[in-house]
Amino acid sequence: MKDGIHPTYRAVAFKDIGADQVFIIRSTVQTRDKTTIDGVEYPLVNLDISSVSHPFYTGKQKVLDVGGRVDKFRKRYAA
Repeated sequence: MKDGIHPTYRAVAFKDIGADQVFIIRSTVQTRDKTTIDGVEYPLVNLDISSVSHPFYTGKQKVLDVGGRVDKFRKRYAA
């Protein structure tokens, strides 16, 4: 690999603000914020939502069939 053309690939802390959960994942993302976890300083990226707090993954998502769209589709293309 050529020197100086590739971004730095390092461990980065991603913090879900809503659930107050921190994930440490290797990434090339650039950030100014830092946090210390278990005595090690990591760059920090704050997230509004992650798999910990997203309704789809937590089971709180509701699927609404507004106006019977599925039934209308089946009637239209039944033949």
